[in-house]
Amino acid sequence: MTSHQPLSALRILPYLAKWTLIAALVAVASGSASALFLWALEQATSTRNSHPWLIWLLPIAGWLVSWVYLKVGTQVEAGNNLLIDEIHDPRKVVPLRMAPLVLGATVISHLFGASVGREGTAVQMGGSLADQLTHLFRLRHEERRIVLMAGISAGFASVFGTPLAGAIFALEVLAIGRLRYDAIFPCMLAAILADQVCMAWGIQHSHYAAGALPAISAWSLLAVLLAGLAFGLTAWLFASSTHALTALLKRLLPYAPVRALAGGVLLALAVAVLGQRYIGLGIPVMLEAFQHPLPWWDSAGKLAFTVASLGSGFKGGEVTPLFFIGATLGNALAPLLQLPFGMLAALGFVAVFAGAANTPLACTIMAIELFGPQIGPYAALACVMAYLCSGHSGIYRAQTVAVHKHRMGPPEA
Repeated sequence: MTSHQPLSALRILPYLAKWTLIAALVAVASGSASALFLWALEQATSTRNSHPWLIWLLPIAGWLVSWVYLKVGTQVEAGNNLLIDEIHDPRKVVPLRMAPLVLGATVISHLFGASVGREGTAVQMGGSLADQLTHLFRLRHEERRIVLMAGISAGFASVFGTPLAGAIFALEVLAIGRLRYDAIFPCMLAAILADQVCMAWGIQHSHYAAGALPAISAWSLLAVLLAGLAFGLTAWLFASSTHALTALLKRLLPYAPVRALAGGVLLALAVAVLGQRYIGLGIPVMLEAFQHPLPWWDSAGKLAFTVASLGSGFKGGEVTPLFFIGATLGNALAPLLQLPFGMLAALGFVAVFAGAANTPLACTIMAIELFGPQIGPYAALACVMAYLCSGHSGIYRAQTVAVHKHRMGPPEA
Protein backbone atom coordinates (compact mmCIF):
# COMPACT_ATOMS: atom_id res chain seq x y z
CA MET A 1 0.00 0.00 0.00
CA THR A 2 1.45 3.33 -1.09
CA SER A 3 1.80 5.95 1.60
CA HIS A 4 0.73 9.52 0.83
CA GLN A 5 1.07 12.73 2.77
CA PRO A 6 -2.33 13.84 4.12
CA LEU A 7 -3.79 16.91 2.44
CA SER A 8 -2.68 20.04 4.21
CA ALA A 9 -5.27 22.50 5.46
CA LEU A 10 -4.31 24.93 2.71
CA ARG A 11 -5.01 22.31 0.03
CA ILE A 12 -8.31 21.09 1.48
CA LEU A 13 -9.76 24.53 2.21
CA PRO A 14 -10.41 25.51 -1.45
CA TYR A 15 -12.14 22.15 -2.01
CA LEU A 16 -14.32 22.60 1.08
CA ALA A 17 -15.14 26.21 0.20
CA LYS A 18 -16.11 25.34 -3.36
CA TRP A 19 -18.34 22.40 -2.48
CA THR A 20 -19.85 24.15 0.53
CA LEU A 21 -20.99 26.94 -1.77
CA ILE A 22 -22.27 24.52 -4.43
CA ALA A 23 -24.05 22.33 -1.86
CA ALA A 24 -25.67 25.39 -0.30
CA LEU A 25 -26.95 26.60 -3.68
CA VAL A 26 -28.25 23.14 -4.50
CA ALA A 27 -29.95 22.94 -1.11
CA VAL A 28 -31.70 26.30 -1.44
CA ALA A 29 -32.97 25.46 -4.93
CA SER A 30 -33.97 21.88 -4.17
CA GLY A 31 -35.42 22.54 -0.73
CA SER A 32 -37.50 25.44 -2.05
CA ALA A 33 -38.69 23.38 -5.02
CA SER A 34 -39.68 20.53 -2.71
CA ALA A 35 -41.55 22.95 -0.45
CA LEU A 36 -43.50 24.32 -3.41
CA PHE A 37 -44.17 20.80 -4.64
CA LEU A 38 -45.37 19.48 -1.26
CA TRP A 39 -47.65 22.51 -0.83
CA ALA A 40 -49.11 22.02 -4.31
CA LEU A 41 -49.52 18.31 -3.64
CA GLU A 42 -51.43 19.01 -0.44
CA GLN A 43 -53.74 21.41 -2.30
CA ALA A 44 -54.30 18.90 -5.10
CA THR A 45 -55.08 16.07 -2.65
CA SER A 46 -57.48 18.24 -0.65
CA THR A 47 -59.26 19.35 -3.82
CA ARG A 48 -59.59 15.77 -5.07
CA ASN A 49 -60.96 14.57 -1.75
CA SER A 50 -63.53 17.36 -1.78
CA HIS A 51 -64.55 16.67 -5.38
CA PRO A 52 -64.54 12.88 -5.99
CA TRP A 53 -65.94 13.38 -9.49
CA LEU A 54 -62.52 14.61 -10.62
CA ILE A 55 -61.48 10.98 -11.04
CA TRP A 56 -63.55 10.86 -14.25
CA LEU A 57 -61.25 13.50 -15.75
CA LEU A 58 -58.17 11.34 -15.12
CA PRO A 59 -58.08 10.00 -18.73
CA ILE A 60 -58.09 13.55 -20.11
CA ALA A 61 -55.42 14.63 -17.63
CA GLY A 62 -53.26 11.67 -18.63
CA TRP A 63 -53.68 12.47 -22.31
CA LEU A 64 -52.75 16.12 -21.73
CA VAL A 65 -49.63 15.41 -19.66
CA SER A 66 -48.38 12.77 -22.10
CA TRP A 67 -49.00 15.10 -25.06
CA VAL A 68 -47.03 17.91 -23.39
CA TYR A 69 -44.13 15.55 -22.68
CA LEU A 70 -44.27 14.34 -26.27
CA LYS A 71 -44.00 17.90 -27.57
CA VAL A 72 -41.48 19.49 -25.21
CA GLY A 73 -40.30 16.83 -22.76
CA THR A 74 -38.86 13.94 -24.75
CA GLN A 75 -35.33 14.81 -23.58
CA VAL A 76 -36.31 14.49 -19.93
CA GLU A 77 -38.98 11.79 -20.04
CA ALA A 78 -36.58 9.15 -18.68
CA GLY A 79 -36.72 10.94 -15.32
CA ASN A 80 -34.63 9.37 -12.58
CA ASN A 81 -33.00 7.03 -15.08
CA LEU A 82 -31.75 10.03 -17.06
CA LEU A 83 -30.05 11.43 -13.95
CA ILE A 84 -28.44 8.08 -13.15
CA ASP A 85 -27.28 7.68 -16.76
CA GLU A 86 -25.72 11.15 -16.70
CA ILE A 87 -23.87 10.33 -13.49
CA HIS A 88 -22.53 7.11 -15.01
CA ASP A 89 -21.57 8.78 -18.30
CA PRO A 90 -21.78 12.59 -18.26
CA ARG A 91 -22.68 13.91 -21.70
CA LYS A 92 -25.15 16.78 -21.68
CA VAL A 93 -26.52 19.07 -18.97
CA VAL A 94 -30.02 18.02 -17.93
CA PRO A 95 -32.49 20.56 -19.37
CA LEU A 96 -33.95 22.91 -16.77
CA ARG A 97 -37.43 22.18 -18.13
CA MET A 98 -37.34 18.82 -16.32
CA ALA A 99 -38.20 20.56 -13.02
CA PRO A 100 -41.40 22.41 -13.99
CA LEU A 101 -42.56 19.58 -16.26
CA VAL A 102 -42.34 16.86 -13.64
CA LEU A 103 -43.75 19.13 -10.92
CA GLY A 104 -46.80 20.05 -12.99
CA ALA A 105 -47.31 16.51 -14.27
CA THR A 106 -47.17 14.99 -10.78
CA VAL A 107 -49.56 17.53 -9.26
CA ILE A 108 -52.01 16.90 -12.10
CA SER A 109 -51.68 13.14 -11.62
CA HIS A 110 -52.56 13.50 -7.93
CA LEU A 111 -55.32 16.04 -8.53
CA PHE A 112 -57.21 13.63 -10.75
CA GLY A 113 -56.46 10.44 -8.81
CA ALA A 114 -53.48 8.52 -10.19
CA SER A 115 -51.68 6.26 -7.74
CA VAL A 116 -48.17 7.70 -7.89
CA GLY A 117 -45.66 9.01 -5.39
CA ARG A 118 -43.47 12.07 -4.95
CA GLU A 119 -39.85 10.91 -4.65
CA GLY A 120 -39.30 10.82 -8.40
CA THR A 121 -40.49 14.39 -8.75
CA ALA A 122 -38.30 15.75 -5.94
CA VAL A 123 -35.23 13.86 -7.16
CA GLN A 124 -35.71 15.04 -10.75
CA MET A 125 -36.23 18.63 -9.64
CA GLY A 126 -33.16 18.46 -7.41
CA GLY A 127 -30.99 16.88 -10.09
CA SER A 128 -32.04 19.21 -12.91
CA LEU A 129 -31.71 22.35 -10.77
CA ALA A 130 -28.30 21.25 -9.47
CA ASP A 131 -27.03 20.52 -12.97
CA GLN A 132 -27.59 24.13 -13.99
CA LEU A 133 -24.52 24.95 -11.88
CA THR A 134 -22.33 22.98 -14.29
CA HIS A 135 -21.76 25.93 -16.61
CA LEU A 136 -21.71 28.54 -13.84
CA PHE A 137 -18.83 26.79 -12.03
CA ARG A 138 -17.31 25.27 -15.19
CA LEU A 139 -17.47 21.81 -13.67
CA ARG A 140 -15.54 18.92 -15.17
CA HIS A 141 -17.21 15.57 -15.87
CA GLU A 142 -16.24 14.11 -12.49
CA GLU A 143 -17.43 17.23 -10.69
CA ARG A 144 -20.68 17.19 -12.65
CA ARG A 145 -21.33 13.67 -11.41
CA ILE A 146 -20.97 14.95 -7.85
CA VAL A 147 -23.28 17.95 -8.32
CA LEU A 148 -25.97 15.68 -9.79
CA MET A 149 -25.65 13.36 -6.79
CA ALA A 150 -25.92 16.35 -4.46
CA GLY A 151 -29.14 17.32 -6.24
CA ILE A 152 -30.56 13.83 -5.81
CA SER A 153 -29.62 13.91 -2.11
CA ALA A 154 -31.22 17.30 -1.60
CA GLY A 155 -34.44 16.36 -3.39
CA PHE A 156 -34.87 13.06 -1.56
CA ALA A 157 -34.00 14.51 1.85
CA SER A 158 -36.30 17.52 1.59
CA VAL A 159 -39.36 15.68 0.28
CA PHE A 160 -39.30 13.04 3.05
CA GLY A 161 -37.62 14.92 5.89
CA THR A 162 -34.83 12.32 6.11
CA PRO A 163 -31.51 14.08 5.44
CA LEU A 164 -29.13 11.24 6.29
CA ALA A 165 -31.12 8.71 4.26
CA GLY A 166 -31.25 11.19 1.38
CA ALA A 167 -27.48 11.54 1.33
CA ILE A 168 -26.84 7.78 1.50
CA PHE A 169 -29.53 7.13 -1.12
CA ALA A 170 -27.65 9.21 -3.70
CA LEU A 171 -24.38 7.40 -2.90
CA GLU A 172 -25.98 3.94 -2.98
CA VAL A 173 -28.57 4.01 -5.77
CA LEU A 174 -26.22 4.33 -8.74
CA ALA A 175 -24.73 0.84 -8.66
CA ILE A 176 -25.65 -2.28 -6.72
CA GLY A 177 -22.91 -3.12 -4.25
CA ARG A 178 -20.91 0.10 -4.44
CA LEU A 179 -20.96 3.52 -2.74
CA ARG A 180 -19.53 6.70 -4.24
CA TYR A 181 -17.52 8.19 -1.37
CA ASP A 182 -16.04 10.95 -3.52
CA ALA A 183 -19.41 12.72 -3.27
CA ILE A 184 -20.07 12.13 0.41
CA PHE A 185 -19.35 15.69 1.65
CA PRO A 186 -21.48 17.56 -0.93
CA CYS A 187 -24.28 15.00 -0.64
CA MET A 188 -24.39 15.14 3.16
CA LEU A 189 -24.27 18.92 3.30
CA ALA A 190 -26.81 19.42 0.51
CA ALA A 191 -29.23 16.93 2.07
CA ILE A 192 -29.06 18.43 5.56
CA LEU A 193 -29.40 22.01 4.31
CA ALA A 194 -32.20 21.18 1.84
CA ASP A 195 -34.23 19.58 4.62
CA GLN A 196 -33.80 22.73 6.71
CA VAL A 197 -34.74 24.97 3.77
CA CYS A 198 -37.90 22.97 3.12
CA MET A 199 -38.94 23.20 6.77
CA ALA A 200 -38.14 26.93 6.81
CA TRP A 201 -40.89 27.36 4.23
CA GLY A 202 -43.34 25.93 6.79
CA ILE A 203 -43.60 22.40 5.42
CA GLN A 204 -44.48 19.66 7.90
CA HIS A 205 -43.79 16.01 7.16
CA SER A 206 -45.99 13.07 8.12
CA HIS A 207 -45.05 11.32 11.37
CA TYR A 208 -45.45 7.62 12.05
CA ALA A 209 -45.11 5.81 15.38
CA ALA A 210 -43.78 2.25 15.41
CA GLY A 211 -44.82 1.84 19.04
CA ALA A 212 -43.21 -0.46 21.57
CA LEU A 213 -40.70 -2.96 20.22
CA PRO A 214 -40.08 -6.45 21.62
CA ALA A 215 -36.72 -7.39 23.06
CA ILE A 216 -34.34 -9.05 20.63
CA SER A 217 -34.80 -12.81 20.79
CA ALA A 218 -34.33 -15.82 18.54
CA TRP A 219 -37.99 -15.67 17.47
CA SER A 220 -38.11 -11.91 16.87
CA LEU A 221 -35.02 -12.11 14.64
CA LEU A 222 -36.34 -15.12 12.73
CA ALA A 223 -39.73 -13.44 12.30
CA VAL A 224 -38.10 -10.30 10.94
CA LEU A 225 -36.08 -12.36 8.47
CA LEU A 226 -39.25 -14.11 7.28
CA ALA A 227 -40.96 -10.74 6.92
CA GLY A 228 -37.93 -9.46 5.00
CA LEU A 229 -38.29 -12.35 2.58
CA ALA A 230 -41.92 -11.39 1.94
CA PHE A 231 -40.96 -7.73 1.55
CA GLY A 232 -38.24 -8.60 -0.97
CA LEU A 233 -40.51 -10.78 -3.08
CA THR A 234 -43.11 -8.01 -3.06
CA ALA A 235 -40.48 -5.51 -4.20
CA TRP A 236 -39.50 -7.85 -7.04
CA LEU A 237 -43.15 -8.27 -8.03
CA PHE A 238 -43.70 -4.51 -8.05
CA ALA A 239 -40.63 -3.71 -10.18
CA SER A 240 -41.17 -6.62 -12.57
CA SER A 241 -44.86 -5.84 -13.03
CA THR A 242 -44.23 -2.14 -13.65
CA HIS A 243 -41.56 -2.83 -16.28
CA ALA A 244 -43.64 -5.56 -17.93
CA LEU A 245 -46.82 -3.48 -18.15
CA THR A 246 -44.89 -0.46 -19.45
CA ALA A 247 -43.32 -2.56 -22.20
CA LEU A 248 -46.64 -4.24 -23.07
CA LEU A 249 -48.55 -0.98 -23.36
CA LYS A 250 -45.80 0.62 -25.44
CA ARG A 251 -46.07 -2.30 -27.85
CA LEU A 252 -49.87 -2.32 -27.98
CA LEU A 253 -50.36 1.47 -27.87
CA PRO A 254 -47.28 3.16 -29.36
CA TYR A 255 -48.72 6.68 -29.04
CA ALA A 256 -48.02 7.82 -25.46
CA PRO A 257 -51.16 9.98 -24.95
CA VAL A 258 -53.36 7.03 -25.92
CA ARG A 259 -51.60 4.86 -23.29
CA ALA A 260 -52.31 7.44 -20.60
CA LEU A 261 -55.90 7.82 -21.79
CA ALA A 262 -56.49 4.07 -21.63
CA GLY A 263 -54.82 3.81 -18.22
CA GLY A 264 -56.91 6.70 -16.93
CA VAL A 265 -60.14 5.03 -18.05
CA LEU A 266 -59.13 1.77 -16.37
CA LEU A 267 -58.21 3.53 -13.12
CA ALA A 268 -61.39 5.63 -13.05
CA LEU A 269 -63.53 2.51 -13.50
CA ALA A 270 -61.58 0.72 -10.76
CA VAL A 271 -62.16 3.63 -8.38
CA ALA A 272 -65.87 3.55 -9.20
CA VAL A 273 -65.95 -0.09 -8.07
CA LEU A 274 -63.42 -0.09 -5.19
CA GLY A 275 -63.46 3.51 -3.96
CA GLN A 276 -60.58 5.96 -3.50
CA ARG A 277 -58.58 3.98 -0.95
CA TYR A 278 -55.75 3.14 -3.33
CA ILE A 279 -55.25 6.41 -5.21
CA GLY A 280 -52.92 9.31 -4.44
CA LEU A 281 -50.26 9.03 -1.75
CA GLY A 282 -52.45 7.04 0.64
CA ILE A 283 -51.01 8.60 3.80
CA PRO A 284 -54.22 8.11 5.88
CA VAL A 285 -54.14 4.37 5.18
CA MET A 286 -50.43 4.22 6.06
CA LEU A 287 -51.19 5.87 9.38
CA GLU A 288 -53.89 3.24 9.99
CA ALA A 289 -51.37 0.47 9.33
CA PHE A 290 -49.44 1.54 12.44
CA GLN A 291 -52.50 1.51 14.67
CA HIS A 292 -54.85 -1.42 14.02
CA PRO A 293 -55.40 -4.46 11.76
CA LEU A 294 -56.19 -3.76 8.10
CA PRO A 295 -57.58 -6.02 5.35
CA TRP A 296 -54.88 -8.30 3.96
CA TRP A 297 -55.61 -7.17 0.40
CA ASP A 298 -54.67 -3.50 0.95
CA SER A 299 -51.09 -4.04 -0.20
CA ALA A 300 -52.23 -5.90 -3.32
CA GLY A 301 -54.74 -3.15 -4.14
CA LYS A 302 -52.14 -0.39 -3.90
CA LEU A 303 -49.65 -2.42 -5.91
CA ALA A 304 -52.16 -2.95 -8.71
CA PHE A 305 -53.25 0.71 -8.83
CA THR A 306 -49.66 1.97 -8.82
CA VAL A 307 -48.43 -0.45 -11.48
CA ALA A 308 -51.37 0.58 -13.68
CA SER A 309 -50.67 4.29 -13.10
CA LEU A 310 -46.93 4.15 -13.75
CA GLY A 311 -47.22 1.60 -16.54
CA SER A 312 -49.63 3.78 -18.48
CA GLY A 313 -47.39 6.84 -18.18
CA PHE A 314 -48.59 8.95 -15.24
CA LYS A 315 -45.78 10.94 -13.63
CA GLY A 316 -44.74 10.91 -9.98
CA GLY A 317 -42.66 8.32 -8.21
CA GLU A 318 -42.66 4.82 -6.85
CA VAL A 319 -41.43 5.31 -3.31
CA THR A 320 -44.49 6.55 -1.42
CA PRO A 321 -46.67 3.79 -2.96
CA LEU A 322 -43.95 1.34 -1.90
CA PHE A 323 -44.21 2.74 1.64
CA PHE A 324 -47.97 2.07 1.51
CA ILE A 325 -47.50 -1.44 0.12
CA GLY A 326 -44.86 -2.28 2.69
CA ALA A 327 -46.70 -0.84 5.69
CA THR A 328 -49.96 -2.62 4.88
CA LEU A 329 -48.16 -5.87 4.09
CA GLY A 330 -46.32 -5.65 7.41
CA ASN A 331 -49.65 -5.01 9.11
CA ALA A 332 -51.08 -8.18 7.53
CA LEU A 333 -48.03 -10.25 8.55
CA ALA A 334 -48.01 -9.08 12.18
CA PRO A 335 -50.54 -11.61 13.56
CA LEU A 336 -48.87 -14.47 11.66
CA LEU A 337 -45.43 -13.60 13.00
CA GLN A 338 -46.67 -12.62 16.46
CA LEU A 339 -45.10 -9.18 16.37
CA PRO A 340 -46.69 -5.74 16.98
CA PHE A 341 -48.59 -4.11 14.13
CA GLY A 342 -46.64 -0.87 14.40
CA MET A 343 -43.29 -2.61 14.32
CA LEU A 344 -43.96 -4.68 11.20
CA ALA A 345 -45.68 -1.77 9.47
CA ALA A 346 -42.53 0.28 10.07
CA LEU A 347 -40.27 -2.49 8.79
CA GLY A 348 -42.38 -3.03 5.69
CA PHE A 349 -42.48 0.73 5.12
CA VAL A 350 -38.72 0.83 4.52
CA ALA A 351 -37.89 -2.75 3.50
CA VAL A 352 -40.08 -3.01 0.39
CA PHE A 353 -38.48 0.19 -0.82
CA ALA A 354 -35.03 -1.21 0.04
CA GLY A 355 -35.70 -4.24 -2.13
CA ALA A 356 -37.21 -2.32 -5.03
CA ALA A 357 -34.50 0.38 -5.13
CA ASN A 358 -31.60 -1.88 -4.03
CA THR A 359 -30.68 0.60 -1.29
CA PRO A 360 -30.63 -1.30 2.04
CA LEU A 361 -28.29 1.11 3.84
CA ALA A 362 -30.29 4.23 2.98
CA CYS A 363 -33.51 2.52 4.01
CA THR A 364 -32.08 1.32 7.31
CA ILE A 365 -31.03 4.88 8.10
CA MET A 366 -34.44 6.13 7.00
CA ALA A 367 -36.06 3.77 9.51
CA ILE A 368 -33.91 5.19 12.29
CA GLU A 369 -34.72 8.78 11.26
CA LEU A 370 -38.45 8.09 11.04
CA PHE A 371 -39.03 5.63 13.88
CA GLY A 372 -36.12 6.07 16.29
CA PRO A 373 -32.81 4.27 16.92
CA GLN A 374 -34.37 1.32 18.75
CA ILE A 375 -35.71 -0.08 15.48
CA GLY A 376 -32.26 -0.03 13.89
CA PRO A 377 -31.27 -3.71 14.31
CA TYR A 378 -34.65 -4.97 13.11
CA ALA A 379 -34.72 -2.53 10.19
CA ALA A 380 -31.22 -3.55 9.12
CA LEU A 381 -32.18 -7.22 9.00
CA ALA A 382 -35.46 -6.59 7.19
CA CYS A 383 -33.91 -4.25 4.62
CA VAL A 384 -30.94 -6.50 3.90
CA MET A 385 -33.18 -9.56 3.59
CA ALA A 386 -35.51 -7.70 1.21
CA TYR A 387 -32.50 -6.50 -0.78
CA LEU A 388 -31.14 -10.04 -1.13
CA CYS A 389 -34.49 -11.51 -2.16
CA SER A 390 -35.55 -8.89 -4.72
CA GLY A 391 -33.21 -9.83 -7.56
CA HIS A 392 -30.72 -7.62 -9.35
CA SER A 393 -33.22 -5.54 -11.30
CA GLY A 394 -35.25 -2.89 -9.52
CA ILE A 395 -37.37 0.16 -10.18
CA TYR A 396 -34.43 2.09 -11.73
CA ARG A 397 -33.36 0.54 -15.02
CA ALA A 398 -30.24 2.72 -15.26
CA GLN A 399 -28.88 1.23 -12.03
CA THR A 400 -25.88 -0.99 -12.75
CA VAL A 401 -24.54 -4.08 -10.98
CA ALA A 402 -21.10 -3.33 -9.52
CA VAL A 403 -21.03 -6.34 -7.18
CA HIS A 404 -23.49 -9.22 -7.24
CA LYS A 405 -25.72 -9.52 -4.19
CA HIS A 406 -24.58 -13.08 -3.63
CA ARG A 407 -22.48 -15.77 -5.31
CA MET A 408 -25.36 -18.03 -6.28
CA GLY A 409 -25.10 -17.20 -9.97
CA PRO A 410 -25.23 -14.28 -12.42
CA PRO A 411 -27.80 -11.52 -12.00
CA GLU A 412 -31.09 -11.65 -13.83
CA ALA A 413 -31.25 -9.98 -17.20
